[in-house]
Amino acid sequence: MVQSINTRVDFVTNATSYIGLTDYGKIMIGDKGFEFYNDRDAKKYVQIPWDTVDYVVASVMFRGKWIPRYAIRTKKNGTYSFSSRNPKRVLREIRKYVKPERMVKSLTFFQVIRRGLKARFGRKNSN
Repeated sequence: MVQSINTRVDFVTNATSYIGLTDYGKIMIGDKGFEFYNDRDAKKYVQIPWDTVDYVVASVMFRGKWIPRYAIRTKKNGTYSFSSRNPKRVLREIRKYVKPERMVKSLTFFQVIRRGLKARFGRKNSN
């Protein structure tokens, strides 16, 4: 059995993890960190302490009406993507432990295309 890193749990909800293959389970947000536990396999879990969180990136659609997924970027171990039944509430609970300036929106589809075109065909610096 996996030992939780939290001493107090603030919020628990059903969620989906997009690490490798899609896994279904529960998200637990507590005083020490963010945790995801798989429903079927107890060995598949993710525990992210709050002091290792670098950014929380939310994919926002339709001017904030719909948030299909969000990602937690850590300082050392990369990015972990999740979605849940009530993502706004999850992000509000995360905001209690992560500074609001560390919570950002992801780029839209057209912003990604624009950056790629500027990088490909933009002006070259002559240094």
